[in-house]
Amino acid sequence: MRYALIGCGRISTNHVKAVLNNQLEFVAACDIIQEQITELLKKHGLENISEIKHYTDYKKMIDENELDLVSIATDSGKHAEIALYCIEHGINIIIEKPMAMSMKDANEIIRRSEMKKVKVAVCHQNRFNIAVQEMRKALEAGRFGKLSHGSINVRWNRNKEYYKQASWRGTWAKDGGCLMNQCIHGIDLLRWTFGDEVDEVYGVTKRQFHDYLEVEDIGIAVVKFKNGAVATIEGTTNVYPQNLEETLYVFGEKGTVKIGGKSTNNIDVWNFKDESELDRKNKSLEEATSNVYGNGHTSLFADMIDAINNDRKPYIDAYAGRNALELVLAIYKSQKTGDVVKLPLEDFSSMDMMGEF
Repeated sequence: MRYALIGCGRISTNHVKAVLNNQLEFVAACDIIQEQITELLKKHGLENISEIKHYTDYKKMIDENELDLVSIATDSGKHAEIALYCIEHGINIIIEKPMAMSMKDANEIIRRSEMKKVKVAVCHQNRFNIAVQEMRKALEAGRFGKLSHGSINVRWNRNKEYYKQASWRGTWAKDGGCLMNQCIHGIDLLRWTFGDEVDEVYGVTKRQFHDYLEVEDIGIAVVKFKNGAVATIEGTTNVYPQNLEETLYVFGEKGTVKIGGKSTNNIDVWNFKDESELDRKNKSLEEATSNVYGNGHTSLFADMIDAINNDRKPYIDAYAGRNALELVLAIYKSQKTGDVVKLPLEDFSSMDMMGEF
């Protein structure tokens, strides 16, 4: 399967690891900064492989190569534009989160990909974490009983050095704030766990410490689900002095689970009414990860390859990406209007938040 990468920044190393682990034919890499391609390939011992072509123009790369799969790991503001170009050329895509910066673009990616019969997967790779998969199995087996409530807490640190690495960070046009960039993985897990169907959201966001950014560095929201469950979201980049946790709580009438660690990779609490031997093993489950992005990219790529080969939907498809984006944008809209926001969200964009702080 012929593969190319667009965007060779901070997250791209996880994409290259996934490419190598899944033995894809790595045809080309593209970045507007030529040196970033060289540095990335060198990091993985690929700098002398002449078959991997280098490009600074993604359109030229797509026009000059026959490709089966492309992953998009650029600044968030470019995701939709590049995705739509790939779709028009019949190329399957893996898009880093968020899949777009507006509901309009997310819906257009879905519409055009279905029209062109192109597969789209979105990098909410923490769904593949072992702890999350164990929780999902229990959920689908009905072991929680009726869901009561839950929460996602993403308590991380991002300092000035992080934002100085790339000029697009911390802007409404190309990035969004801590909810859109850092917390969206947890927001995806929360929505997916509690049945996807959201009734309404009330949120508050602020820029407390990062006065050199356009965007929020703390966001807190209350979410009401259509199945009657309620949940809270807390996302921040203000934790001193380093990342603290990404923690998902799920409370049901017959079960309580807390998934913790730096990126929802450990089981901290695992209690069920009908406890089994497997449950006792799960109580101390820990998955080692090399960075906060976890190990899920390799599984996500493997699933996408299988989805293409067997003509099925990817496990984390474009609808999943749109759902996570919709919840973030609903919180933003609630901050902007001061009102409770009902879903579905017809149209809203990160750009509608310009000048908020």
